[in-house]
Amino acid sequence: MGNKTTFAHTHIRLLFIHFMQEKILIIGATGQIGTELFVTLQKKFGTDNVIGSDIRTPNNPVFETGIFETLDILDTEKLDEIVTKYQITQVYLLAALLSATAEKRPEFAWRLNMDSLFNVLNLARDKKIRQVFWPSSIAVFGPNSPKENTPQDTVMQPTTVYGISKLAGEQWCQYYHKTYGVDVRSIRYPGLIGYKSEPGGGTTDYAVDIFHKAKANEDYTCFLDKDRGLPMMYMPDAIRATIELMNAPADNIRIRTSYNLGGISFTPSEIYNEIKKHYTDFKIKYEIDFRDEIAQSWPSSIKDNKAQRDWNWKMEFDLPTMVKDMLKHIKTHP
Repeated sequence: MGNKTTFAHTHIRLLFIHFMQEKILIIGATGQIGTELFVTLQKKFGTDNVIGSDIRTPNNPVFETGIFETLDILDTEKLDEIVTKYQITQVYLLAALLSATAEKRPEFAWRLNMDSLFNVLNLARDKKIRQVFWPSSIAVFGPNSPKENTPQDTVMQPTTVYGISKLAGEQWCQYYHKTYGVDVRSIRYPGLIGYKSEPGGGTTDYAVDIFHKAKANEDYTCFLDKDRGLPMMYMPDAIRATIELMNAPADNIRIRTSYNLGGISFTPSEIYNEIKKHYTDFKIKYEIDFRDEIAQSWPSSIKDNKAQRDWNWKMEFDLPTMVKDMLKHIKTHP
């Protein structure tokens, strides 16, 4: 009995030591996902164990506490220097040119989105880091993919530079896992909605901007068709999903391309009507542009049963609870 108790205590102690020694680098930390991850991971692992980085020094109070490094992810020497300096064990690679912005600079978007992934995967291949998180997107799907309840494995023929780079990246993640044993994990994010950062140039970012306009008592001009349904997710759910995936036992992770994540499916008119319950004078008009054509090629709802199966994923926020919580925080957040 005594030996069993001692073994259990030793095992718990080793897990505790391992947990405390985790050193995390977030690349692209000032973006929508990165800002939230930076705060959440600091709370989980400690302020000195989470290093934020981006190509520019942030003007955001979130980054006043903790460590921040200026990093161009295409600069492999500086990346290696930071990984060595802080003895990094985990990298969250969030730097990318998003869908709408990438269409304006396609060659640079391809270079940034792909070379940044290779730079980090090669560090993991060379055993300089232990684990990698890299986000994919619903942009990997295309007009020939099923629109409703799009499954994990289906036809994927993306029509945007962003989607093409994400689909290629998924295959490289799987290749590096099978060939070199790299523990790389990924989620196909739907559109993400959060209050801690500004919209970042994505097609789904209308669902963030609309809250800022409501807060400012301004009318909102939407660039999507009022009935253009897309899968979305509230940022607290997305951050929780990311960390739960990274914490799951490696043997449970049966998909090394990227996991579908379903989220909440709604149209611009549906989110507008939900916000209008709280801001009765809020008005919207529609001036459709090229981003609606991008959105038209994407699914309207996503099936995420494989994420539920492998790491017990479960969404918490629906549209009414998300809108209520978002409006509560955006009133007071700078």
